[in-house]
Amino acid sequence: MKILVIQQKRIGDVLISTILCNNLKKKYPESTIDFMCYSNCTDVLIGNPNIDSVIVLEEKIRKSYLSLFKFIFKMRSNKYDILIDVYGKLETNLITIFSGADYKISYHKWYSSLFYNHNIKRLENNDETNYGFAIDNRILLLSPLNIDNALIDPFPKLYVSNEENQEAIALLDKHKVSKDRKIVMISLLGSEKSKTYPLDYMAKVVDYVAENKDVTILFNYFPNQIEDAQKVFNLCSKSTQEKIHFDLLGSNLRSFIGIMNQCDIIIGNDGGAINMAKALNKPTFTIFSPYVTKNDWATFEDGLQNISVHLSDFKPELINNILHKEIKSNSALFYQDLNPELFKSQIHFFMTRNL
Repeated sequence: MKILVIQQKRIGDVLISTILCNNLKKKYPESTIDFMCYSNCTDVLIGNPNIDSVIVLEEKIRKSYLSLFKFIFKMRSNKYDILIDVYGKLETNLITIFSGADYKISYHKWYSSLFYNHNIKRLENNDETNYGFAIDNRILLLSPLNIDNALIDPFPKLYVSNEENQEAIALLDKHKVSKDRKIVMISLLGSEKSKTYPLDYMAKVVDYVAENKDVTILFNYFPNQIEDAQKVFNLCSKSTQEKIHFDLLGSNLRSFIGIMNQCDIIIGNDGGAINMAKALNKPTFTIFSPYVTKNDWATFEDGLQNISVHLSDFKPELINNILHKEIKSNSALFYQDLNPELFKSQIHFFMTRNL
């Protein structure tokens, strides 16, 4: 049996969709499972024993109809039996319809029956969630295959090699990170401005972290975000700055994953880093953007190991009955109402519980 799982978009989406492969391999241990994604997401698939091959959907293919149709017929030659398309855009609609797969599975849209023979309705916001809708809705994609829900493993996993762990330990040693202190990683900046907690507020959060425990603090940011990272650092108290290893960064995503695997907890903006931490079974404290639906991405929320905060937790009247698009376009204003003082005690509880 040959299976293809397609997941476009970002690292967090790709990582969560690996649960499909993990459970499909349990159901069909002799199957071959391919995973299709964008090139910037492949690193979170490395080492996963339930994925036999990673297929990169290059931008140049997506932007050229000629290249796309050549790619489509190349994919058809793989003769997949099952195809699960998690995101469902035009190019993957076409890959699916020409694939020849017996099971063509995706989420229900008004036009989706043209391409898929199993169209799954997503859970609604007023439905109960077991693990967060991002997880629960993906599990629903397995329903046409009659996999026993009691046997489904909902937890995404990252696989870190011994060599990667040793390289991370060597980097920590190089930066003179004390082995006697707990390490807290701060997910400093979001993937976009509308998902980035205000820098002055984030500096207060870092101060709370530094005053609560005898800790080492690592900042998670990309090199092109160094100016904003420096602003947060400069806004922190002097005593906090002494605990921050500002320049301790991974050279690539796999290196970053190795470093995260040496950390004890992660605190900060919702995004790929938080999802990777959960896949490494690290406790997480997540600050959600006002425009993000918390029930979607507050995965495995238990109030102990995984805690999150959202403007709706404290001032729901500010965003109730306001269009999602309006909240996103005014996210900076809405963020101002999510003062870190509102959840300072929760950060302290989280750290006390998990360090």
